[in-house]
Amino acid sequence: MRVFTPGEVSEQAANKYLAVLVAAKYSRLLNEFPAQRAPREKKLTTRALEELSNGDIEYRVIPRRRPTE
Repeated sequence: MRVFTPGEVSEQAANKYLAVLVAAKYSRLLNEFPAQRAPREKKLTTRALEELSNGDIEYRVIPRRRPTE
């Protein structure tokens, strides 16, 4: 099992917390694909962290809207 350091994953994101959130969201997206279309040699979280650290995932941060009172 590969170990990802916070510095390694934060190179592709603004900080390590955002990197973990992006990888978790991508992992959930991978889990939605049918099993026969996406072979699973590795765990989805490992695959998501690898792709994030390689720079294969593109994302953008959308600020939340505050509810108007």
